[in-house]
Amino acid sequence: MKQVLEILGFVALVQGVAGLVHEFTDWNWGLVQRLGFLDGYEVYASVALLVLGVALFAAAGSRKSV
Repeated sequence: MKQVLEILGFVALVQGVAGLVHEFTDWNWGLVQRLGFLDGYEVYASVALLVLGVALFAAAGSRKSV
């Protein structure tokens, strides 16, 4: 379970960074800008993904290793 949380946290962090990089540099990569219902809210969604990634890493850190 710890590894799953770490993987999901890593994916959330990467997608959050990718969304912010896309907004500020217009590089065309990442998943956030491809979701149509997030038009106009890409920065907020990217920051939320960064926070989610940190929370998932914190949850993984609190779990015991098996």
